[in-house]
Amino acid sequence: MTENPIAELESPNKRKALPKYMTLKESKSFLSKIEDDSQLRDYCIMTIFLNCGLRLAELCGLDLTDVSFENKTLRVLGKGGKERIVYLNDACISAIGDYIKVRPDAETKALFLSNRKTRISRRRVQELTEKYVREAGLTNKGITTHKLRHTAATLMYQYGGCDTLVLKDVLGHKSVATTEIYTHLSSENLRAAADANPLSKVKKK
Repeated sequence: MTENPIAELESPNKRKALPKYMTLKESKSFLSKIEDDSQLRDYCIMTIFLNCGLRLAELCGLDLTDVSFENKTLRVLGKGGKERIVYLNDACISAIGDYIKVRPDAETKALFLSNRKTRISRRRVQELTEKYVREAGLTNKGITTHKLRHTAATLMYQYGGCDTLVLKDVLGHKSVATTEIYTHLSSENLRAAADANPLSKVKKK
């Protein structure tokens, strides 16, 4: 054939599944269920997940020296060894400060310790997440540590006025295309947008 018969056809868009996440109300309920012997550590871990959107490996890899109370920042080692600075809000500063006061002395410089005073494992953090998800009655939501990252990104976008470029840097994404999945809106946002249209009150006379 001398010509391509499908040259003018448009390629179909690949369907992207929206990320699962907790609502603001569910997130508050989730945090309220953290009550056990290690609650200050666990509460701090979950607070950082939900406020900073860290990956599981990033959180487990945090060291004491990565926290700057003076600058209210957290130094995070992301994918490919790429370092980024995450700014801490008051909730994170408070949670980290409370935890460090009771953190046992240990030879390791790891921020979060296991009961054996070694760096907490990824699996242990996953188990803790599963535990508090159950206690909050959210097992039907499919919430994992990665979904906590989705939740943080979604809440920052929906309530914090974060645009995708800012969110990209917070989450440590290489491309803004990865971040755009968080620009989905809840039905409340869509309803508010419809009501905000200046023509929303114009009716046929």
